[in-house]
Amino acid sequence: MSKVNRLLEEKVMPAAAKVAQQRHLNALRDGLILSMPLIIIGSFFLILANFPIQSYMDFLADRPQLKESLLYPYRGTFELMTLIAVFGIGYRLAESYKVDPLAAGAVSLSAFFVGTPYVTYIIGKTPEGVDITETAYQTAMFTSKGLFVGMLIALMCTEIYRLIVQRNLVIKLPDGVPPAVARSFTALIPGFFAIIAIWVIRLLVENVGSFGSIHNVITVLLQKPLTSIGTSLVGTMIIFLLITLLWSTGLHGATIVGAVTGPIWLTLTAENAKSFELDEPVQHIVTNEINDIVFIGGSGTTLGLVLAMLLFAKSQQMKQLGRLSIGPGIFNINEPVLFGMPIVMNPLLIVPFIVTPLISVLITYLAMDWGLVAKPIGIVPPWTMPPILQGYLITGSISGAILQVIILTLSFLIYYPFFRLWDKQKAAEESGGEEQ
Repeated sequence: MSKVNRLLEEKVMPAAAKVAQQRHLNALRDGLILSMPLIIIGSFFLILANFPIQSYMDFLADRPQLKESLLYPYRGTFELMTLIAVFGIGYRLAESYKVDPLAAGAVSLSAFFVGTPYVTYIIGKTPEGVDITETAYQTAMFTSKGLFVGMLIALMCTEIYRLIVQRNLVIKLPDGVPPAVARSFTALIPGFFAIIAIWVIRLLVENVGSFGSIHNVITVLLQKPLTSIGTSLVGTMIIFLLITLLWSTGLHGATIVGAVTGPIWLTLTAENAKSFELDEPVQHIVTNEINDIVFIGGSGTTLGLVLAMLLFAKSQQMKQLGRLSIGPGIFNINEPVLFGMPIVMNPLLIVPFIVTPLISVLITYLAMDWGLVAKPIGIVPPWTMPPILQGYLITGSISGAILQVIILTLSFLIYYPFFRLWDKQKAAEESGGEEQ
């Protein structure tokens, strides 16, 4: 372990630190962290609405209005994370350029709405028979599903904004005008060009090719390759690699990849369930439940990282984040870690975030192929089911629970040396701030 730590400290950490100090990455990190309190609040209510006890789930199923009311705080916090992040990224990047950050954040947020499609509904008719319509944005794009596009828009709009301001191509009012009014007029020309740029990009995407909208570009480009990968060991590892790679850039990897693999894997789940019902050997290793077996604590298998924070953190930031993340992590919600640590756009922590699931998939596949662990039997437990119990239910065997214990231990061991370096850096920042 000492050799690993020395390698990380001497080779990986300096390179990662150099990359992390880049202006745009700093803005992305700070913008994502801005949404962390809302993510943690929303996670609490998401657990309440999906608590994995069957009697409780049946109770809520008979009272759909109660379940929906439990989700009100979740929708008002967790599901707005992209909007908060877009504003925060624009704000922080503009601040680093010493131009008006508030205006840049507002322009970035407005441009995101310009680039996001909306749907028109007919909600009634006038007495004369004319349709009464109402438009509504696709609120799914306000969650992490729209985060990647939101980050790009915020960076692009802020760059346009500051270039125009720094070239002094702005409206200047006399000195006697109140500062707030003067700043709003200063933002007029740069804001106009930033929004026009996103508008033009949206028109091009919607009218050229089959993407439909800016938000669909990544999904459409991945559909054909993912469909042809199959369910072999190599194919499955490629799928998990794509999920974590997409998440590490802020894209909702599970949703994007799952849109293609989900129908295929769910069919295999149903076939295994039929075989189990007929008391025949189940055939398929790779079913939809392999996500739940491998992604302990959420995408990236991050529960081991949360345990490392909880048990061994030295910095106050990591100690608090560990305490706040352990509850959601047990129920496989890891957005507090992804965006609060953050892992997204963090060149140091992206490494174990990608490596841990790949090794876990390899172990899972080989253990089931060799008969050491029972294959999934077609039972689909709630996604919030805590690990170990989840592994037992998916395989119908204690071997599934033991497999998840091994994966959790592996997750801790892989994340730990990277976490130590990150925690050491945060502790140094805190001590430096106290001295200052």
